[in-house]
Amino acid sequence: MESTSIPKKSTAKKVFALVTAAFAWAAVIVQYCIGNASVVNFLSYFTILCNLLVAVCLTFSTLMPGRRVGKLFSGLSAQSAIAVYVFIVGLVYNTVLRGIWAPTGMAWLVDNTLHVVVPVLYLLYWALYRPHGALQWQSGFYWAVFPLLYLVYSLVHGAMVHWYPYPFIDADKLAYTRVFINAVVVTSAFVITGLIIVLITRSGKRSL
Repeated sequence: MESTSIPKKSTAKKVFALVTAAFAWAAVIVQYCIGNASVVNFLSYFTILCNLLVAVCLTFSTLMPGRRVGKLFSGLSAQSAIAVYVFIVGLVYNTVLRGIWAPTGMAWLVDNTLHVVVPVLYLLYWALYRPHGALQWQSGFYWAVFPLLYLVYSLVHGAMVHWYPYPFIDADKLAYTRVFINAVVVTSAFVITGLIIVLITRSGKRSL
């Protein structure tokens, strides 16, 4: 009985991972095709970067777990960091940004896939199938480095081309003081979420 349950769990994990990856790949590709942003501007959206992380993580860790990239994304820290990022993507978009535009048709479908479907699926995957182990508390702070580097890039790039991916970091319209306050709030959200993720791993509880 026990020997048959393990392969079933392994198969379910692979199917869940590949379905989630397929949603992420499809959403990113279709968004690029229907949008009018340049490659640089397209890749300047944190949402796109996070969906690409989900797609790459689940594709390589599932199909090529023995390769260097597969091993990297099979680790608890990497998968947990992505869980933090996609959670914030969903949280910020659905509480702050959703009302600033009203997409329709394919744009609406892709928008919700990027900001709702993929984050929810990945967080479920993490809750059910993440690697065993307990993370160190400092991980919650280390994971905030990526968003901080993204913020620095966005401000430098924005100052050069006068285009910002999100209104709350638009230094052309907001004073830098306000941008700094917004950045502190968002960064704090990353750290707090990261520490909660660490706490969950340290509790030793997992659904499967």
